[in-house]
Amino acid sequence: MTSRGAGTAFSRKNYRLSTEPEKSKVTGIVNSRLLNDYLHRVFTNADGNQPAAAYRKHLTFQNLQEHLDRLLAEESGSEDSRDQLAEGRLGPSTVVLDHTSGFEGLLLVDDDLLGVIGHSNFGSIRATTCVYKGKWIYEVLISSQGLMQIGWCTLNCRFNQEEGVGDTPDSYAYDGNRVRKWNVTTTNYGKSWAAGDIVSCLIDLDEGTIAFCLNGISLGTAFDNITRGAGMAYFPAISLSFKESVAFNFGSRPLRYPVEGYRPLQDPPVADLVKARKLLGYLKNVIHIGIDVTEGKLVEKDTSMWQLQGEPTVLITLAHIFNYFSPLMCKVYLVEDVLMTFLLSILERGGAVEAHPLIQQLLDLMWLLMEEYEVHECLKQLLMSLLRAYRFSPIIPDLGLQIHYLRLTIAVLKHEKSRKYLLSNVLFDVLRSVVFFYIKSPLRVEEAGLQELIPTTWWPNRFTKEGKESKEVKEESAEERLRRRAYERGCQRLKKRIEVVEGLQVQILKLLLNNKDRGGGEASRYIFLNKFRKFLQENASNRGNLTVLCPPEYMVCFLHRLIAALRFFWDGHKAKTPAALSSEEAYVPPQLFYNGKVDYFDLQRLGGLLSHLKKTLKDDLAAKANVLIDPAELQAVTMDDLDEDEESATSAAQSQRPSAALAIGGALARPGWLSSPTLGRANRFLSTAAVSLMNPRRPLGTLEKIKVRTLSVEQRTEEDIEGSHGNEGLLLGRPPEEPDQPITENSLLEVLDGIVMMYNLSVHQQLGKMVGVSDDVNEYAMALKDTEEKISRCPKRRRDIHEELLKSQKVFSEKLNHLSRRLAWINVTIYSKEKMQDVYWLLQVCIRTIEHGDRTGSLFAFMPEFYLSVAMNSYSALKNYFSPVNSMEELPGYEETLMRLAAILAKHFADSRIVGTDIRDSLMQALASYVCYPHSLRAVERIPEEQRISMMKNLLAPYEQRPWAQTNWILVRLWRGCGFGYRYTRLPHLLKTKPEDASLPSLQRDLSVASFQKPCPSTLLQQHMADLLRSDRDLAPSFLNSVLNQLNWAFSEFIGMIQEIQQAAERLERNFVDSRQLKVCATCFDLSVSLLRVLEMTVTLAPEIFLDWNRPSSELLLRRLAQLLNQVLNRVTAERNLFDRVVNLRLPGLESVDHYPILVAVTGILVRLLVDTDVQGAKRATAVLLADPCFQLRSIQYLLGHAEPSALAAAAPATDKRHFSLHTYTEYISAEELVKVDKMLSHLSEESKQAAATTLPTSEEDLCPICYAHPISAIFRPCSHKSCKACINQHLMNNKDCFFCKATITGVDDFTKPASS
Repeated sequence: MTSRGAGTAFSRKNYRLSTEPEKSKVTGIVNSRLLNDYLHRVFTNADGNQPAAAYRKHLTFQNLQEHLDRLLAEESGSEDSRDQLAEGRLGPSTVVLDHTSGFEGLLLVDDDLLGVIGHSNFGSIRATTCVYKGKWIYEVLISSQGLMQIGWCTLNCRFNQEEGVGDTPDSYAYDGNRVRKWNVTTTNYGKSWAAGDIVSCLIDLDEGTIAFCLNGISLGTAFDNITRGAGMAYFPAISLSFKESVAFNFGSRPLRYPVEGYRPLQDPPVADLVKARKLLGYLKNVIHIGIDVTEGKLVEKDTSMWQLQGEPTVLITLAHIFNYFSPLMCKVYLVEDVLMTFLLSILERGGAVEAHPLIQQLLDLMWLLMEEYEVHECLKQLLMSLLRAYRFSPIIPDLGLQIHYLRLTIAVLKHEKSRKYLLSNVLFDVLRSVVFFYIKSPLRVEEAGLQELIPTTWWPNRFTKEGKESKEVKEESAEERLRRRAYERGCQRLKKRIEVVEGLQVQILKLLLNNKDRGGGEASRYIFLNKFRKFLQENASNRGNLTVLCPPEYMVCFLHRLIAALRFFWDGHKAKTPAALSSEEAYVPPQLFYNGKVDYFDLQRLGGLLSHLKKTLKDDLAAKANVLIDPAELQAVTMDDLDEDEESATSAAQSQRPSAALAIGGALARPGWLSSPTLGRANRFLSTAAVSLMNPRRPLGTLEKIKVRTLSVEQRTEEDIEGSHGNEGLLLGRPPEEPDQPITENSLLEVLDGIVMMYNLSVHQQLGKMVGVSDDVNEYAMALKDTEEKISRCPKRRRDIHEELLKSQKVFSEKLNHLSRRLAWINVTIYSKEKMQDVYWLLQVCIRTIEHGDRTGSLFAFMPEFYLSVAMNSYSALKNYFSPVNSMEELPGYEETLMRLAAILAKHFADSRIVGTDIRDSLMQALASYVCYPHSLRAVERIPEEQRISMMKNLLAPYEQRPWAQTNWILVRLWRGCGFGYRYTRLPHLLKTKPEDASLPSLQRDLSVASFQKPCPSTLLQQHMADLLRSDRDLAPSFLNSVLNQLNWAFSEFIGMIQEIQQAAERLERNFVDSRQLKVCATCFDLSVSLLRVLEMTVTLAPEIFLDWNRPSSELLLRRLAQLLNQVLNRVTAERNLFDRVVNLRLPGLESVDHYPILVAVTGILVRLLVDTDVQGAKRATAVLLADPCFQLRSIQYLLGHAEPSALAAAAPATDKRHFSLHTYTEYISAEELVKVDKMLSHLSEESKQAAATTLPTSEEDLCPICYAHPISAIFRPCSHKSCKACINQHLMNNKDCFFCKATITGVDDFTKPASS
């Protein structure tokens, strides 16, 4: 084999020149004397001293190899002592986890048998080697901070799914999750650990003690007098719960925190280390020493600017060194201990990475003088070591360690050939390089140095005892102002340090996105694009499998760095091509969604499945976008989901597995995220369960089956993406609605598309999760404030209470100091102004993309659902997660963005092109949340009038054909603040309770919070609603009938449920009502109230729909309304009734069920029909109400606290229970409204007396045979059967058959009983 480079070839086996005369012919080889001096200066003895010139052997290239062999053989005697060093240890010299017999439960183990992920309740595994004498140490790299017990056990320990390491007599463990130590019993010990920490486990079998260290800091002796003696040997062991993960270092790599006197379980490669360090010394000498050929002497050179410059003497010298050095650089221990340390030392001199070209020169040398497979292995191990070092370095105030490792990573990736190899084979395949873009959050702020960085803590006092934001802005005291400013200065210091790390991370991505390095193959950007798409595919296709998913906290950091790098290149292209768009105008053109150039895996499109869309819209694709669908491709797509495909994929995967893997369990084909610190592949599945689990019928978590549709990601080239010579690449199939204007480089469009997908996959979820720290600060601040108030009120004589309160105050203060520093870190890394601007930019990108897609008509259906989801969720994040640290109102173009998003929600919540129920529900929830806040409601009012009217028309569509509860809620919000007694933010009886909404999904939580906002009615949208109901004669009856139907259903369900609850409460035996039943019951009540409010809104805005009997359905609607109102009043107002009893139980979950909300809603409707209308309308409404057989004047009297005399007499001796009365709610109901209720009661009292006096007795034969409530007033054609008008009109809404004979009714005539009869 020959190494390549610089036009010179050297054989690995023989570098000797043939003869002295031939040597002199080679250009650049120095004379014999100078060469001898040079080689002796380079290859010094072990002690670094050179013998005098007279005693030195004359060195030439002919005898250099022999000289090198002799030098490297010195001190090799240390190998002879290895056997004696191994005393006290039993087992293989290479220590790994025992995956054959030393485990219990379900576990996933990495390829290197050092990383493990728990896959069952409490799995346990031990190492292959044990110790019985001496002092030993191993390290555990914590990848997740959950429940784990790490320590030592003997061979006799038997574990199960409940008991692990530390739960049996001869096993000992430390648990940093619960901060305890375990040996059958448990006591407090140590500190809490976090992901990214390193635990050192030490055992001293001479003294009989076990101790632990956390990040090199001793936690003290955990156990002493451990069992020793014959047959007692201890294995490293761990027990871990589901999805928890760690990686072990028994000595295969240098220990991060070695402890003097303790040896790693696996011996370091001492002989190889000596050789590697010597050879590295020789390499440094070559760099230090230069040859001045003209002067004939050796000179010292500036190492930082060293270059090879094609000097044959130096090159041949280096070739001899690399002949020995190259094989050593394939070993992970030597790469980490020797090579990485040397490269880091080069960068320690400071300055920019570009100021150290020596690293580039060394990488050139490696590619020139090492075998290709050796360079590959060496670079792979170097990047693995860097990633491990970066991830598991402790946080220090200046983040110096993280900066150090990132600078070296940048230096390596600056080398083009190395970068392309690592991108193609390592960064996304072997490593999980996204870790490089993550800045971990310190769990222990004191160790991270945040106390020095932020010496003064501060927290806002914005909340009242009920957990609500305080309305009045209190004046800040001088002391508070000083504290706040000092805290803000500390936060700024922290921000500057974190920005340095973030800047380096963006530099890495800029290198990976370089598209100008086309030397020797494809540019880096196009390799990155293909790997990035596969990364997205893994995360999109394995949503339920945490071993494959990138943790969301990594995704958040990766997203922000990628946005920064993308915008850098986007604006760079704009500078070169003025006609292109700037990043401020970025969007994804719609043709990417249907031309098949970008793979969206199995992600749902707005119009449904891609295969279905290709079939149904193929004509539109051909006509609008000039895209033809190959019939063969259609056939292939439709066959894609057949079982044969799955079976063949499974059988192919199984045929490639080694038989040994099958004995252990199904090999998992995807890299494991949570296990090893390098986050490599976790592809051994260990199971002690039944054999049926060993070979599951379907692959576990669908790990193996990931289909790539359309273009294979691996096969795409730069031309496929960017296009050339008339080929538009990713932009193939531009629709006529899309402007013919360059946007940017096509590859950047695909990166942008991937960023939007990333936000949808897990970033938004993580942003919501981290708000919890801010909530904790608020809770502790309220607790501290409450405690301080109690201290001030505590009587001096009660010293015991005073001391307890002081202790509580100290605890709360310490916790707040800790949390406020941690919150500062989170606000800088996640919720800073710059991060907010990134999310805002993403929102604008989605809005523009949706707008462009919408213009394409039917082709809009091809857009992936996640664009709409990200538009809604990013707005939700800006509104809820980034405040109060940063305000959304300060963002540029905020008002216009709000209006454009409002237009999207208003248009698409009922868009027929969108078929997915989940996305339609999300759009509806987002719109419902939008109308709850004044600023966003005004944005809805600013959209074009045509769109507003269309939105209201869609909201007024019949409820039966769609999810109606959210629609009804939107209408209620538009009305809230205008209805009778409907100006409250929270119900009177709920003022002292705190809303529980933290566990709800994002959009639902928005709705929950929004429901407690101040009323902000929209008179403009109300007017649109009134106009639509008046002008469209068909719309009003269909809408109101559906509302009345749903009210009938909701209230009936509610009554049925409270009957069951009452029966359960009255039983003598102890029983519990299902919380879900209580929740459903409360929901039915809330729905009933909201439906009543919509009816009140309709009656107020367009009373003629009920009272103008020239309209064909008015009388029927009024009768139905009166019937339901009477039913509600009778159920709720009856003395000692079911409703009363359940309300008085005050069950958790039924807090919203009370008299006030439902009775004021009914009162509002009655007042509008009977008082706030003309004489003719009031007369009709009164007649219909009194004609209903369910009407009881007592129910109306109940509203004002007038109880029946008999009820008062019965109740007087029992209790002095207060009766419900609207008069007691003067803060919620105005005096004017109460006057109207009094007027209504007087009117109904008078009218009911008159009606009773004038009503003639009616014989049973004259009553309607259906309802027996009204006289017969209609006759059917052609069968001549009869009923009242109310019954037949209601029946004909759903059915055309006669009640009695089932004949089809062709018409209904008025019926008047003949006078003669």
